[in-house]
Amino acid sequence: MKSVTTKTGDLGQTSLRGGVRVDKDDIHIETNGQLDHLTTLLGMIRVKWTRSASELALLCDIQRELMTVMSHVATPDGAENPRKLHVEELTLLMEKAIEAANVRPCFVLPGEDELTTWLHLARTTARTAERRLWALNRQQAVNPAILRFLNRLSDYLFILAVEMPRGASCN
Repeated sequence: MKSVTTKTGDLGQTSLRGGVRVDKDDIHIETNGQLDHLTTLLGMIRVKWTRSASELALLCDIQRELMTVMSHVATPDGAENPRKLHVEELTLLMEKAIEAANVRPCFVLPGEDELTTWLHLARTTARTAERRLWALNRQQAVNPAILRFLNRLSDYLFILAVEMPRGASCN
């Protein structure tokens, strides 16, 4: 196996897609750090999932798509990314689930149970990732479908959390 240690980042820089070197706190890297965190949280949610198989499948598809989004975020301005996005289709699926939900907008105090708390943690991380995407968008145009996808994802995670059996009650 090749070593995972390249030692090329020891001085505070890393590479974007295509080898462009940037500082480790560059907005591309910050954004991908939040998306990576969100992807990991969705993995924890999948491990703990006890509801429908279709919701689990959608969470897995979203998790995979976040990896594609990360690839696009790591693509410098002017470079082409060959990975096809499916954010529009996933956004539509999340919107259908949100529209079908019988939940009123409210503030929630997370902590009812472990799974809903993980969902809320993922929701807040999705919001942070979305803010980082908007910061990146000020420097380099981000596909508007990616921005909508992240915005809808936090709404979808909220719906999943408050619809859980014994789900968090509105405060």
